[in-house]
Amino acid sequence: MQKLRRTMLYVPGNNPGMIRDAHIYGADSIMIDLEDSVSLYEKDAARLLVYQALKTFDFGGIEVLVRVNPLNTPYGRDDFEAIVRAKPTAIRLPKTETADDVIEADELITEIEQKIGMEQGTIKLFAAVESGKGALNAAQIAVASKRLIGIAIGAEDFVTDLKTTRSPEGIELLTARSLILFAARAAGIAAVDTVYSDVNNEEGFAGEVKLIKQLGFDGKSIINPRQIEIVNRIYTPTEAEIKKSKRIIEASLEAEAKGSGVISLDGKMIDRPIVERARRVLDLAEAAKINIE
Repeated sequence: MQKLRRTMLYVPGNNPGMIRDAHIYGADSIMIDLEDSVSLYEKDAARLLVYQALKTFDFGGIEVLVRVNPLNTPYGRDDFEAIVRAKPTAIRLPKTETADDVIEADELITEIEQKIGMEQGTIKLFAAVESGKGALNAAQIAVASKRLIGIAIGAEDFVTDLKTTRSPEGIELLTARSLILFAARAAGIAAVDTVYSDVNNEEGFAGEVKLIKQLGFDGKSIINPRQIEIVNRIYTPTEAEIKKSKRIIEASLEAEAKGSGVISLDGKMIDRPIVERARRVLDLAEAAKINIE
């Protein structure tokens, strides 16, 4: 089954209690943040805290990423040196604007892995695009490294770069979302949408989740555990969708067993893309712990 990332929960890297408890809320991924949520005066202490947390806490098998500071800041290289050693699933690169940003991070991780005797390629990368330049370069960013497992959009920095603000409809993000999504699909990696900061506006949040699901995003970055259930519910297939998808997969397997390249269901031809969508539905149902037997 494909790794699902419906929900990626932000956790401040300077809050040990939140880091310890992050896995209990049901998010698919946890992203511990050393960048925007940590003040300049706490960067070193937060780095040490996150290192110790990753080495000590049991996150219950949930994917854990760490958002580091950019390498062009005084904190970036120290973040990499510590976090690679702590062995999260991936390092999330903020403010990624070019393929060279990804390549630079890849080379540094390789250097650290070699230095400590870690198997090459252990630590993955997840790029965050947060500017117009990054959005235009998304296709190159998405294929810049074999370590890259996903690409995301960071809306707050993006709209600031565009000299605008976020609207309820999100029209100012549509082009960037599309470019990032196309790049991810072409590269065969995940595409994750930006956070929705008004945690009390559940109706607005649900509307945005429906939009990004329809666009094709794998999931959404979130800043509050209350948002997890909403995302997961919207991404959970209906009973009718599950039943139909099961029948499509069964018809596909039957055709395969007969050695036939033609898949038929209820007198209608079934194309391969329809089979792929059916598999996606069943993956989402399984993630939602729905019995599909």
